[in-house]
Amino acid sequence: MSRDDVTEPGADDDDESTRRQKAIEGFDSGIVDLLSWVLDTETRAKIYIYLQAEPASTSEEIAQGTGLYPSTVREALAELHDEGKVNREKRSASGAGNNPYEYTAIPPSDLVSGVVGQVQDELNTVFNLDDLLERDEDVVDSGETTDEPVTITVESDDGPSTLADDADDASDSEGDEGANDAFDGVDDSGGRDDDTPEE
Repeated sequence: MSRDDVTEPGADDDDESTRRQKAIEGFDSGIVDLLSWVLDTETRAKIYIYLQAEPASTSEEIAQGTGLYPSTVREALAELHDEGKVNREKRSASGAGNNPYEYTAIPPSDLVSGVVGQVQDELNTVFNLDDLLERDEDVVDSGETTDEPVTITVESDDGPSTLADDADDASDSEGDEGANDAFDGVDDSGGRDDDTPEE
């Protein structure tokens, strides 16, 4: 057995901790990337992540914890608060002086529900584009809605909920008559019906 074949005691532990650290960094990077998409910027994502770990923090504490400029943090917090993605309350302090705001991020399930609503609306707009283009301009201006072909369900600890629960209840009471409007002219096999004109 040569000296090269012998491993130092604890070397496997070092390799394991290095692999674990790389995995955590990759996971953290992925979460930041995903939240950057959801929250529009990496700055806002870092603030949200910090507030999940340290709720009821002031803008100064967030700036120190994230390494972001205090003015950037204050601006982002104001936007996040206006959008309902963070809550703020005055910190109660004894004595005279300024009581700064402390911020707490909304739960991730609430954040995802808001994003799901945006994605669902955008998908429904795309799917209903032909209907919207064919409608009279005055009907579109009246704000009349169409059946929504896309429903996205988000599951949380409270159980599944959809953004279109009320719409489903309404369509159940009306029967199946408009439930498949988006698919008129398409047979079950994916081909066109014979009586539907080709474009």
